[in-house]
Amino acid sequence: MPRRNDNATVPTDVDPVDFVASVAHPTRRADGEALLALMNEATGQAPTMWGPTIVGYGLYHYRYDSGREGDFLRIGFSPRKASLSLYGLQDAPGASALLARLGKHKSGVGCLYVNKLADVDMLVLRRLAELGWRHPRGT
Repeated sequence: MPRRNDNATVPTDVDPVDFVASVAHPTRRADGEALLALMNEATGQAPTMWGPTIVGYGLYHYRYDSGREGDFLRIGFSPRKASLSLYGLQDAPGASALLARLGKHKSGVGCLYVNKLADVDMLVLRRLAELGWRHPRGT
């Protein structure tokens, strides 16, 4: 029996490399290319587009007490107009200490926001990606 997926953001057939190449803003596009390389290396996986704007790696199944459940990407990013949204990097054991050393960022409920990669320590970001990959959503 297939699993129920209440998540509106699901994998698509769009090529993530083509998506990143189509980003109009040159800094966002270059940062997207850098994130593709960083997350490819950190995960050892090829990316998948989730919805129209999120580049994701892997997936994990979630189930809430409310009964809502589905699948979502383990880690990923979106080169949005206002900032880079980074998914799955802040909940792993040890992430809090790394976030303190990351550089200029904002934390949201489900993601980190970075204006540009030049504002952060790339070695710390890579470590956060590795931790997020190994411990999806704090597992």
